[in-house]
Amino acid sequence: MSASSLKATLHAASRCAVVMALPGFSWTIFLLLCTLEQLGALAIHTEAGRPGLEQSGDSMLLAGGRVKRGWVWNQFFVVEEYTGTEPLYVGKIHSDSDEGDGSIKYTISGEGAGTIFLIDEVTGDIHATERLDREQKTFYTLRAQARDRQTNQLLEPESEFIIKVQDINDSEPRFLEGPYIGSVAELSPIGTSVMKVMASDADDPTYGSSARVVYSVLEGEQHFTVDSKTGVIRTAVANLDRETQDRYEVVIQATDMAGQLGGLSGSTTVTIVITDVNDNPPRFPQKMYQFSVVETALVGSAIGRVKAEDSDVGENTDMTYQIKDEDGVQMFKVTTDSNTQEAIITVQKPLDYEAKTVHTVVVEALNKFVDPRFVDLGTFRDQTIVRVSVLDVDEPPEFQPTSDLMEVQEDAYVGSVVGVVTALDPDAANNPVRYAIDRNTDLERIFDIDANTGAIVTGKVLDRETAGWHNITVLAMEADNLSQVSRASLRIRILDVNDNPPELATPYEAALIQTISVVDRDEPQSGHRFYFTLAPEATNNHHFSLLDIQDNTAAVHTQRVGFNRQEQDIYFLPILVVDSGPPALSSTGTLTIRVCGCDSTGAIQSCNSTAYVMSAALSPGALIALLVCILILIVLVLLILALKRHHKSHLTSEEDEDMRDNVIKYNDEGGGEQDTEAYDMSALRSLYDFSELKGSDGGGGPGDGGMTSNLPSELHALPQWFQNPDLDFSMFRGYISRKVDQADEDLSVPPYDSFQTYAFEGSDSPVPSLSSINTWSTSSEQDFSYLSSWGPRFRQLAALYAGHKGEEESEES
Repeated sequence: MSASSLKATLHAASRCAVVMALPGFSWTIFLLLCTLEQLGALAIHTEAGRPGLEQSGDSMLLAGGRVKRGWVWNQFFVVEEYTGTEPLYVGKIHSDSDEGDGSIKYTISGEGAGTIFLIDEVTGDIHATERLDREQKTFYTLRAQARDRQTNQLLEPESEFIIKVQDINDSEPRFLEGPYIGSVAELSPIGTSVMKVMASDADDPTYGSSARVVYSVLEGEQHFTVDSKTGVIRTAVANLDRETQDRYEVVIQATDMAGQLGGLSGSTTVTIVITDVNDNPPRFPQKMYQFSVVETALVGSAIGRVKAEDSDVGENTDMTYQIKDEDGVQMFKVTTDSNTQEAIITVQKPLDYEAKTVHTVVVEALNKFVDPRFVDLGTFRDQTIVRVSVLDVDEPPEFQPTSDLMEVQEDAYVGSVVGVVTALDPDAANNPVRYAIDRNTDLERIFDIDANTGAIVTGKVLDRETAGWHNITVLAMEADNLSQVSRASLRIRILDVNDNPPELATPYEAALIQTISVVDRDEPQSGHRFYFTLAPEATNNHHFSLLDIQDNTAAVHTQRVGFNRQEQDIYFLPILVVDSGPPALSSTGTLTIRVCGCDSTGAIQSCNSTAYVMSAALSPGALIALLVCILILIVLVLLILALKRHHKSHLTSEEDEDMRDNVIKYNDEGGGEQDTEAYDMSALRSLYDFSELKGSDGGGGPGDGGMTSNLPSELHALPQWFQNPDLDFSMFRGYISRKVDQADEDLSVPPYDSFQTYAFEGSDSPVPSLSSINTWSTSSEQDFSYLSSWGPRFRQLAALYAGHKGEEESEES
């Protein structure tokens, strides 16, 4: 661009400058409207890197030397947060073809067109009608058109332009990561970093100092500082003490505009916790503690608890306790309760009021974890005195340390003293002691004890061979308080005396000549020594001899060769055995010697004489045959018994068969009443002489024929019964009711009642009914004795009629 062109441009720009003053601000904003009028042929080029200025159209030289018309304007700016009442003038668009006659219509489209931004169609002036906020939207992109007002045709190509929202300092710094909580150890040196805070400013960081934030301390500056640029909080003093104050509330402020006057600010509260270090030693609240315990307290029993206080917290309060004096170490033990950090004092050895009534114990407390940085602050331990008083109680007697073993000869007389036990009352009163034997340990009362002296004596004759040892329990109790009882176990050994002769170890029955030995229940101190010889009654024995081997055994030898067991198969050899005493005792044992059969090699085959005799009479085959015969006889006997039992059970089942009426069904039907050839119908109608029944009153009645004389004598007419209103049927009703109830209650019995239908009743029946209830004769005229001959099914009915008839006869008499 030439110097003249630049001069003309600046001149035009100076004519179009608009000066606006925003209310509430102390500076003036210049809005430069760079419409270059009357520079028709001049092409405006923007410098590279200059924001907001862009080329609006391409400059093209035509063939005739004319320049193509195009848009001429710069990038527009509008200040945010405008609070005026009138629309805010943004700028002006203008075409170089506009001659000012109003023939061109200017329009805009794009973001905010018609709502936020309005344009004058004639002049091309753009105004903002709403309050803009750069923090919400930084720029708006719009498009401009120049149209012919008459034809509405574009006179210029549509071009895009930008309206940027110019930032003002309207946003204060904000701490977005709060609340802030930090920590620092107590007694930290000055400048120790605690934590970092950071504030954010929504203003444009590229425009001015609106987003440049600096930090400062509003509250708590006595103890902490903050780096103005980084926001790092540090300690300002070195004597922060958690035990004095364990937390601080520090207010940090962030100010924009680099802290200049007029900048906006925001603040936050930072909580700084002071953490603990082991800078305090344990301290006992008291210099002396007193406890009391009974002298009978068991080992391990707790006496009491003491605790050293520590102002620290956490593991810095963990401590251990120990006993420093020698007396306390021997008698007591101290442990630490891990939950409460208390010292638990327990009994380590049995206490004795009579020996020592008061014990003084020095207990020391020291921290478990010591910080070497604070060793110079002093020793991290403390001591206190614990005074333990032993209380006296009434204790049972104590046995004096004597041996628990006593000995007595087994031949000691009843009442002999075995030994003496002694027990004393350990209390200061020294009450007299009484003695007794626990009879659960001496049920047979073999021993007794003197209640006053404790002398143990024999109560029965002793026998070492029966019981060589006795274990008894002796009781010692105070004479005035029998509940205080002590126990002592005693072992009493019974010493042996030679009161048993030697005996053969087993009842020898020798098949071969062998060595014999003996046993003696005595236990002499020098050991056993036995002597063997034949008894005097065996001196004339010429078959066997006895040799004493001198080792408590003897050997039996034969004196001849060849023994025949058919002549004599058993020999009895009496042997005399004598022990070494004192006094020397002897016994005689009989050795049974049996002669056995041997084979050619000398192996014994049999020593039983009975078996030898039987073997000569019966061979093995005969024995087997005999056993087979016996077995066959046993099988036959069992078979006969089984058949008899089966036959008996069959007869019993037939006798027990339930006698009831049976319904018999015949599938072959007859020819009816007229069919007299296939069946004899008279058998159904002539069982009884009904005409005789009609003429039974004495003279015969009308219609009686000769049928009566032809009936067998054993046939009887069915009884006829004509109802008499004076008769009592309660007995029958009761009987029938009982039977009905029994049948109803017994669910296991099937119903035997049956309903029978007879299709053929017969013709010209001589009697009106077969029932005995309809007869008009009295019971005195009937003889029911024949009912008993009808069988077991009519036994109950015969009994009823017979009984009723007997009652009537007794009434008539």
